[in-house]
Amino acid sequence: MNWYIDFVTAYPIISAIIQFSILGTLGDTVSYWIVKRKIFLPYDLKTLLLKVIEWSILAVMIKYAFIGFHGFVESLINNSYLPQFEGIGKAFAISTSMNLQFGPFLVIMHRLMDNIIAGEKNWKNIDKGFYSLLWFWIPAHTITFILPKEFQIGLAALWSLALGIILGFYKRKAS
Repeated sequence: MNWYIDFVTAYPIISAIIQFSILGTLGDTVSYWIVKRKIFLPYDLKTLLLKVIEWSILAVMIKYAFIGFHGFVESLINNSYLPQFEGIGKAFAISTSMNLQFGPFLVIMHRLMDNIIAGEKNWKNIDKGFYSLLWFWIPAHTITFILPKEFQIGLAALWSLALGIILGFYKRKAS
């Protein structure tokens, strides 16, 4: 485990890119597996590479948001705009502020990049992406922000895989 901590500490952006490009792309893929009820590669090689690039871009934005919103909440606490939170209270404050302010932008960017890759203009059900900020991402990131910083991006990438699985079951049920 020390090698992981050493790596994410020494290379925070590169490690975020690696983790999200693998786990985020896997989440997209597993979602298709669940819908179709079979394991297969749902993308051609070009699309798969574009998905990896998409998740890499999202990883950088997410890494910066994690750092920025931690500082944002710290500043609010230091200036008495929030009470002195510790533990789960502080984690919840960071998660809530990040997901309500940065989250909508990320949902839109994610869908925009999906549309560019697919060569379509699909904004159907974007509201479900916004709702996921409330029912999934705020609770998930509250848990994430309880962890030491070295493990936060890794868990966030795992949450992306988990949401892909959840959405796969939702899409299968809907179809």
